[in-house]
Amino acid sequence: MSGSSAVSGAAPCRFAHYFVICGIDTETGLEPDELAGENFEQSPLKRTFKSKVLARYPENVEWNPFDQDAVNMLCMPKGLSFRTQADQREPRFHSFIITKEDGSRTYGFVHTFYEEVTSPQICSAMQTLYQMHNAEHASTNAPSSSSSSSSSSSSSSSMDSLATLCLITPIPFMHACRHFLSQLHRAVTAPTAPPLPLESYVHNILYEVPLPAPGRTLKFHGVYEPIVCQRPGLGELPLADFPLAEAFTLLGVENLVQVFTCTLLEMQILLYSQDYQRLMTVAEGITTLLFPFQWQHVYVPILPASLLHFLDAPVPYLMGLQSKEGTDRSKLELPQEANLCFVDIDNHYIELPEDFPHFPNKTEFIQELSEVLLSFGISANAGRKTVALRQLEDDGRNGNLAGEELAVLELLQGNATLERLQALTKRTGVTVARVDALRAGVKAQVTDRQGGRTAAEEEELRNAKLNVQLREVFASRFTTMFADYEAFVIQSAPDLESWLTNREQMHNFDKASFLSDQPEPYLPFLSHFIETQMFATFIDNKIMSQWEEKEPLLRVFDARIDKARLYNVRAPSLRSSSYQRCSILKESAQAIEQRLMKIDHTAIHPHLLDMKIGQGKYEQGFFPKLQADVLNTGPTNNKWSHRTATAQRRKDRHRQQTEHLNLDNDLKEKYMQEARSLGKNLRQPKLSDLSPAVIAQTNWKFVEGLLKECRMKTKRMLVEKMGREAVELGHGEANITGLEENTLIASLCDLLERIWSHGLQVKQGKSALWSHPAALPGPRGERRKSDSSISMPSLRVSLIQDMRHIQSMSEIKTDVGRARAWIRLSLEKKLLSQHLKQLLSRQALTKKLYKRYAFLRCEEEKEQFLFHLLSLNAVDYFCFTSVFTTIMIPYRVVIIPIKKLSNAMTTSNPWVCVSGELGDSGIMQIPKNVLEMTFDCQNLGKLTTVQLGHDNAGLLAKWLVDCVMVRNEITGHTYRFPCGRWLGKGVDDGSLERVLIGELVVPNGEEDSGRGCRTPPLQRSPSQIRRIKPTSAQIQEAIGEAVNNIVKHFHKPEKERGSLTVLLCGENSLVTALEQFFHHGFKSARLFQKTVNYLIWFFKLIKNIGKDGKFQLLVCLGARDRLLPQWLPLLVECPVILRMYEDTALLRDRTTVTALIGVLETLHDFPITLESSLVKGIDL
Repeated sequence: MSGSSAVSGAAPCRFAHYFVICGIDTETGLEPDELAGENFEQSPLKRTFKSKVLARYPENVEWNPFDQDAVNMLCMPKGLSFRTQADQREPRFHSFIITKEDGSRTYGFVHTFYEEVTSPQICSAMQTLYQMHNAEHASTNAPSSSSSSSSSSSSSSSMDSLATLCLITPIPFMHACRHFLSQLHRAVTAPTAPPLPLESYVHNILYEVPLPAPGRTLKFHGVYEPIVCQRPGLGELPLADFPLAEAFTLLGVENLVQVFTCTLLEMQILLYSQDYQRLMTVAEGITTLLFPFQWQHVYVPILPASLLHFLDAPVPYLMGLQSKEGTDRSKLELPQEANLCFVDIDNHYIELPEDFPHFPNKTEFIQELSEVLLSFGISANAGRKTVALRQLEDDGRNGNLAGEELAVLELLQGNATLERLQALTKRTGVTVARVDALRAGVKAQVTDRQGGRTAAEEEELRNAKLNVQLREVFASRFTTMFADYEAFVIQSAPDLESWLTNREQMHNFDKASFLSDQPEPYLPFLSHFIETQMFATFIDNKIMSQWEEKEPLLRVFDARIDKARLYNVRAPSLRSSSYQRCSILKESAQAIEQRLMKIDHTAIHPHLLDMKIGQGKYEQGFFPKLQADVLNTGPTNNKWSHRTATAQRRKDRHRQQTEHLNLDNDLKEKYMQEARSLGKNLRQPKLSDLSPAVIAQTNWKFVEGLLKECRMKTKRMLVEKMGREAVELGHGEANITGLEENTLIASLCDLLERIWSHGLQVKQGKSALWSHPAALPGPRGERRKSDSSISMPSLRVSLIQDMRHIQSMSEIKTDVGRARAWIRLSLEKKLLSQHLKQLLSRQALTKKLYKRYAFLRCEEEKEQFLFHLLSLNAVDYFCFTSVFTTIMIPYRVVIIPIKKLSNAMTTSNPWVCVSGELGDSGIMQIPKNVLEMTFDCQNLGKLTTVQLGHDNAGLLAKWLVDCVMVRNEITGHTYRFPCGRWLGKGVDDGSLERVLIGELVVPNGEEDSGRGCRTPPLQRSPSQIRRIKPTSAQIQEAIGEAVNNIVKHFHKPEKERGSLTVLLCGENSLVTALEQFFHHGFKSARLFQKTVNYLIWFFKLIKNIGKDGKFQLLVCLGARDRLLPQWLPLLVECPVILRMYEDTALLRDRTTVTALIGVLETLHDFPITLESSLVKGIDL
């Protein structure tokens, strides 16, 4: 017991926790590895069998319980295999990672080799399998004598089986572990015995080699050579020992940046390679570059063959899948691909998801990374020398450095004339920077060894310096982008307990203000990134740091921001999108080199253990069975072990003393699981237990997580949208932008794809949602009730019809794109929940398509899911109209006359022109005696105005129009354009055409019930009759409000401004307010008399519009050309004003006029652009 307590006490500071040996169990014999996908038609040598953990030392460590199933599975992910001795294979190395449910990680480093099989039972079993295999083939294919003889000879020859040596460590010192395991295996295969028994070396690394302290370097001894490892200081980037240069070389710079961006946006990342170490190198490389953020979801860099069902996880993941030799991408069937980033490492290409935003300053970023790589001599002629890699490096599509750099340098070095020219430029003070950089890069490879370092040590130093410089470039980008993030963190909770309790309801980061403070080119990426779980966790850690010790990554990041502020005070230049290069590359590399040049601590040398005479001997070529009695207990006289145990006991006492002051740990953990992450309890499915009950429990957690994610997304969409509506109604401030809204909808599309992919039996396309309705019968539809009780015909509500509309859109090329377009269309039509419910209405079909554990087969959760989506009907979205701006859309126009007071038809030739935020239809003639017409036009966006007119021909030309109705036949949005005026000479104001301002009609049907809150209607055309005359105070307030609305319009992002025409000419608009101003105290029946002809002479050319139309045109042109404040003084000074207006009129009050001029002058700061329907071709 004393030994085990020493072990547990020292464990946190030990370099390695376990030494493990895996291989074939001669006692249980051969067991086929059915979970790995066994194929019994293959030769026994090509089959895989179950391996076993043959030994582990020590038995258990308190701080890190041994997970036998997971370690065994990851040491041999494909299972145990055999080979003949004629088939020589070199030992291989790979690493793995085990992520526990709480997010902590343990690293494993594996040396794999083949060892001769000496067990008679195993040899006999393999012989039997060969005979069965040959008999099976003889009965089916009648093999030739030569093939059968070769099979028998291979079965009779001696065989080797796979075996592994593994170190389990808390920190990934990959190079050190690789060297140790390699030396240990070499000691067994070498012709001469090692200096000491193998137990001495294993005991030494388990119990006598400590972890190096932060900022220190440690040297310990392997079997033949010393091994050095260093650990970054507390203020430096955390340890990253996996070679980033290899990841960049395998993928190319541009491809790696793209995969990195997908990881930041928490998409599903699947790495694909035959080589386990490549999978681990790329996965660890990408996650290392995320600093200061951390991957929060499923992370399995090496996915064993027995766990392929993990790919069905409907959550973000980063997994590595081993590819089989000769298998191409087209034969790989994946459960879901709508949001998948597929990375084929061996073939050096990637497949990206659709609608993928680029990383900010991507081009300059790639250029800086390329220059760092080039400075270390890594280019098209460097790195691995395989033919495939040379082709990869020479291929510009992979984002690698071009192969011309070193060729240019060779030309310079081989040409005397060019050398002399370069020397001349140096003497004249001109530097050829590019050539110098090339020369430095090549010299870095062949520079003389310094300090007596070996070639291997020099290579490790070079890799460490390159690693830290590449990471500094990435870290510098985040330091620049999030330099002011603290200003937008909302810290409203008084203490940690209340914050943890109310975390889900709290608004912790002011996203809208943060985005408004960023450069325009950054917004597509940042709007997606700040919605991720890794950013939310980062902000949570920041808030908790006011009550607890700062999380290490956050502490380093904040220190860097503080340091940057010392040299660069906050200034408007920080909002610039100009690229800022990393300025500390040399310093970071020097810190690494200085640390490696000075050994701070040397561990105890391996020594003889208290073993009996004869123990420790072994047979050459066979790894021996080690003595467990000396390896399961640690030393009792180790100074650092006692120091660690004492410090740990001190910490335990301190924790017990303060425990009553803090939250109960279990309660706190529960809060954190609920508060921090939607999927944190899902982020690492267990590798150890593959029983049906555990798999079912894991999938049930996925179902719960999906439902919770749906609830939170719909709630967020509703709260943000309703907040914006409150702003439009005059309350509060906006907290959502159009970009942010688009991001939330894209996130909803992704969620629906993941739900439809979960538990799918057979995948029929990249989009499970789009392929699902293909199994439905012919079109079923119902007619939605008429939007107008007058004469607008009803619109068919049909799921299939909507899908046909999407199918006909040539702009969308993929099934994933069509599914997302259909979701947006259904959301805009307020039919998303209804359509999805119809898709799932046939339970027999759902059972056929989905496995039992699928989300769509959980009835209660499915009903809640549809209810959450139904809540989105409470607000209006234009997410289809605003995104697909170039498609052709059919529109229907209905003109509704006032039949009681005029003719239903007119003898003249009427025409109409429909305008929207994206354009207009142009003038279209309406056939005579027809009040309804349809036309196809490129998407007009939200409709704003309708021009209606006629040529006054015939006896019954006068026309009294009540309104014009226009409907988008795809989205179903219907707009009403009130008129209530005559069109014709000699009636009303004599106008032959009018510009009508529209309002969106609210459908009134059963499916639209429960709309307690909706987007306010657009302003409409002002009505003719005004029964209540406004007071002078009300008129001045109306003018101020109208001008204020126009100013706020221009302060919105350009894509969110909406229609300026509504603010100029609609109800409560500038024209309406100024008309009230001029009517106040007016005596004459005619405003436009000959005395003011110097202002309106140009209207003589426009004979089709009446008095009101001319006044509207005058105001619009004056506002556009900044002339309104100049005209007002002229009108005031005009003598006829005294006869036209009463003494109390606002126009005769000089103080009021001066104030009005001041208000109108505020419009001079903005470029007012008028619709063509208002301008009439006039230019002042």
